[in-house]
Amino acid sequence: MHKLCFTELFSYYKEDDFMKYLSKKLKYFTSNPPRMLAGGFFIFIFLGSILLSLPFSSVGTRPKYLDALFTSTSAVCVTGLTTLNTSLTWSPFGKTVILILIQIGGWGVVTIAALVAMALGKTIGLNDRISIQTQMNEKNLNGMVRLIRYILASSLLIEGAGALLLSIRFVPEFGMFKGIFYGVFHSISAYCNAGFDLFGDSLIGFQKDYFVLLTISFLIITGGLGFSVYASIMMYFREKKRLNIHAKVVLVSTIVLLTIGTVLFFFLEEKNSGTIKHLSGSEKLLNSFFHSVTLRTAGFYSIAVETLKESSSVLSMALMFIGGCPAGTAGGIKTTTFALLILTMWTELKGEGDVIIFQRRISPSNIRQALSIIIIGLVWIFVATFILLITENTTSREAFFEIFSAFGTVGITMGLTPHLSIIGKVIVILTMFTGRVGTLTMGYAFAKKKKIKPYRELEENIMIG
Repeated sequence: MHKLCFTELFSYYKEDDFMKYLSKKLKYFTSNPPRMLAGGFFIFIFLGSILLSLPFSSVGTRPKYLDALFTSTSAVCVTGLTTLNTSLTWSPFGKTVILILIQIGGWGVVTIAALVAMALGKTIGLNDRISIQTQMNEKNLNGMVRLIRYILASSLLIEGAGALLLSIRFVPEFGMFKGIFYGVFHSISAYCNAGFDLFGDSLIGFQKDYFVLLTISFLIITGGLGFSVYASIMMYFREKKRLNIHAKVVLVSTIVLLTIGTVLFFFLEEKNSGTIKHLSGSEKLLNSFFHSVTLRTAGFYSIAVETLKESSSVLSMALMFIGGCPAGTAGGIKTTTFALLILTMWTELKGEGDVIIFQRRISPSNIRQALSIIIIGLVWIFVATFILLITENTTSREAFFEIFSAFGTVGITMGLTPHLSIIGKVIVILTMFTGRVGTLTMGYAFAKKKKIKPYRELEENIMIG
C-alpha cells in the first residue's frame, strides 16, 4: 500500500503533470481579480516576513518568525500595529524593508505589478485592467493605465514634498543622514496611512510641534482621499469639468468627520490630565485635530492612547471603523460606505423610494454592497474580539480597541499588541489582512462562481422592526 502511494505520488509529480497542475492553480488565481488581489497581498507579506527573519534585518536577539510575519503584515496592510519596537528591533536594512513594504501596501500590489509590466514594455491586458479596477474600486475600465501613471506621479510628488518638509525639522535634531532618512520614512508612512514610526513613542515628543503634526496630518489626509479624487479635482481645475459624485461625497464626508472628531475630542479630553489638559488652548485644538485625523487609519498618535476617557475610546473606535476613502491608502469600511448608509436610513425614514445624492439616484446593488460591507465588518470584529477575550488577559475595552484598530488598518493600540499570545497574533494578522484587502473582495475571492438562474422567485415580505 505504501509502495503504491509512493508510486502514484512520484508519477503525479512528473514534469508534465506538475506543470499542468501549476498552470491550473495559476489560472485559478488569475481568472478571479479579487482572488489575485488577495493572493498578491499574501505573497508580498510572505516575502517580507522572510526578509525580516534574516539575521542582519534585526539588532540583537533575532525575532521569532511570527513577529516578523506580524510586522510584514502590518506594513503591507499599512496598519502600524507592532509586537516589537520598530526603532530598537530592526537594523537599517530591516527598516528599509519595512519602508518598501509600506510603499507596496500603500500603492497596492496590482499597481506595483502594473508598474513593473509597464517598465518592461509589456501590454496591460484585460484581466490586469479588471484587477486594477477591483483594487481601486473604479466604476469602469477606461483609463486604468493612465490612472496607474497618475498614482505613481502624484504619490512621489506628495511624499517627496512631505519628506523635504519633515527633513527640515529632523536634520537639525538628528543630523544629516538620519534626519533625511527619518523625513523620508515618516513621510511615506504617513502618506500610506501606515503609522510606523522610528521614535518608539510615535509623535508624543512632538505634541507641541505645529510644523510636524500639521505636515503629518496633510500627508495622512491626502493619502486617505483616494487617487480617483485627485484626478477629479485636477480635471475640475484644468478642464473646468464638474467633480464627479464620488469626489463630492468623499470631500464632504471627510470634512464633516474631521470636524466632528476634532470638536468632540477637544471637549471630551480638555480636562483629562492624561492627555491634553496640560497643553495650551491652541495646542489642545492641534492635538484634537491630529487625533481625529490619525484615527482615519493612519496610526500615529501624539497623546497617550491608553489614558483616553471611555467616551473618547468609543468615539475613536467609531472613527477607526469608518476609516478613510476608497481607492486610496486608507482602510475601514470607507467614508462613502458610511455616508451611503446614513442617506439610506434618512431616505427610509422620510418614506421615499430612491436614495438621492447630489441629484443622482444610487442603484440598489450599490446600497446592498454598502450594507454587506458594514455587516460583515461588524461580525468579524465581534468574533475576533470574542476570541481575544478568551485567549488574552485583557479587558473588553482593550480587546475591542485592538480589533477595531486592526480592521481599520489604523495601528493604534492601548498596549495590548506587544503582549499578544500566538493565537492573538494570528487573529490580529488575519484582521489586518481582511481590513486591507476588503471584506467583499475577500468574499468574492473565495466564493464559488455564481450560477445565473433563468427564473426569479415570487416576491414576499416578512415582518421586521
